[in-house]
Amino acid sequence: MTTEGPFPSLSTKRLQLREIVASDAPALLAIHGDREAMKWFGSDPLADLEAADKVIAGFANMRQQPNPGVRWGIVRADAARGGVLLGTCGLFRWNRGWRTCLTGYELARHAQGQGYMTEALRAIFAWGFETMELERIEAQVHPLNTPSLALLKRLGFVEEGLLREAGLWMGERRDLVQLGLLEREFVRA
Repeated sequence: MTTEGPFPSLSTKRLQLREIVASDAPALLAIHGDREAMKWFGSDPLADLEAADKVIAGFANMRQQPNPGVRWGIVRADAARGGVLLGTCGLFRWNRGWRTCLTGYELARHAQGQGYMTEALRAIFAWGFETMELERIEAQVHPLNTPSLALLKRLGFVEEGLLREAGLWMGERRDLVQLGLLEREFVRA
């Protein structure tokens, strides 16, 4: 992956994974402003459109960081260009020397349970293993977030341990389950 050049848009059977842009702020606020959903995400809920704009700017800057990453907006492929954001997913904290990175994702409640995130993550993981030459992708998930843990295990992740009080959001220290997916274990669809 280079930090220059066009954003690496990806397509799947049902989805378009594209750059997150300023016009996505209202949809991002709806997702990241959902206090109940954000209890799993690792950051406090967004309060307003200005906060959503800052998150979008942060996503855009990920490609320029010393340990860069990419955050994709998830939209339905059959939607008009720039369709409504269903969620986001990404690869970040890329350690080139170790050929590893972290993944993170979230989906609007109305889009959950339809297999969208499985489809999106398969696409970005394949891209990461090929383009970034990753050999390992890591995830850290709240131990009570059973849907996310199940999703990752379906994709081949292996639970590796508990990171005690590794997270801090919504005013509380949080344990996180550490999971890993090795390139040689990834089943491409």
